[in-house]
Amino acid sequence: MEEIYLDNAATTPMSPKVIDVVTEEMKNDFGNASSTYELGRKARHVVDQARSKVAKAINAKDNEIIFTSGGSESNNTAIFGTAHSRSDIGKRIITTKIEHPSVLQPMMQLEREGFDVVYLNVDETGHISLEELKKNLTPETILVSIMAVNNEIGTINPIAEIGEIVAKSNAYFHVDAVQGLGNIDIDVAKMKIDLLSSSAHKINGPKFLGFLYEKADVKLPPLVYGGEQETKRRAGTENVPGIAGLGEAVSEIAEVDKQKLQEKYHHFQKIILTELDQAKIAYQVNGGLGENVSHHILNLRIDGISTTLLQANLDLAGFAVSGGSACTAGSLEPSHVLCACFGKKSPRVLESIRISFGRYTTDEEITSFAQQLVKTAQKVQKKEK
Repeated sequence: MEEIYLDNAATTPMSPKVIDVVTEEMKNDFGNASSTYELGRKARHVVDQARSKVAKAINAKDNEIIFTSGGSESNNTAIFGTAHSRSDIGKRIITTKIEHPSVLQPMMQLEREGFDVVYLNVDETGHISLEELKKNLTPETILVSIMAVNNEIGTINPIAEIGEIVAKSNAYFHVDAVQGLGNIDIDVAKMKIDLLSSSAHKINGPKFLGFLYEKADVKLPPLVYGGEQETKRRAGTENVPGIAGLGEAVSEIAEVDKQKLQEKYHHFQKIILTELDQAKIAYQVNGGLGENVSHHILNLRIDGISTTLLQANLDLAGFAVSGGSACTAGSLEPSHVLCACFGKKSPRVLESIRISFGRYTTDEEITSFAQQLVKTAQKVQKKEK
């Protein structure tokens, strides 16, 4: 049985060209990029080329890009670095209730250290109130951390508008763009972003590799100490093949028309929902289907069927979907995102699945999935009557 993969918000398959680039670098440029002899210089050149590709994709300068082990490290570096280096200015930090755990858990730790963290509410589509943000911005606010695209329901935040608001304050503006890069256009200069995190494996690149954009006039202490790599901003011997793969992945996704990609994903959503409508399956969409949502994610509640039961049945039929964030997949707790949107007592928090598309997803796969989803829903609902 061939499995159809529809969990691209969790990770994506590496593109063929990325695999070729990583393989070639593993064979040919194995030198330490910090060494001064020829093999080291060749490796350094590869790292520098990749850094330029990443910087160009988000309209940054080359020296503003720091390579990391992934989005989680980048988020931790931005949050802890800002908090610990700017505590003399103030101890207020603003974020939202639906951030990724690699943002929320550092925030909880900072609260234990005495910081005042404000968690902005969201509406049923996952959007914050800009007025609430303005109201909570004080002269003591040192950081605002808000994700570009939510990883469970696809909400797109008005990053440019938020950037304008934060730029008038003392705070740094940090954006978790792990789900945003590759799905929406990002320009750190136009959006007035001070810090931005992203990850390679969400854009058909290698795992355990990411980057942090740190604006030139933002000087944060490193999270990892031990060496002078990344101009003393992130210790550790550079993963040259992985960095080359990240550079290639970013270059590929930068050439993709994001509007056309969103139209393709919206088309996939319509195929699934039309099949459910025709079969008269009761469902709700979590997060909405409008303009301010990235259509690579479709979060659905099928009435009366638990997340675990629906996911397990689809898995047995050969379809890989998620119950929410991959980072909380082993948890018995309901989705904090759905709880924030609909309340802890809403049936949606225990009866929803996340379907997420990628560049290589096909119409045939979506049609096959939609038909199987209907069959599974009908079978399970019949048993439970």
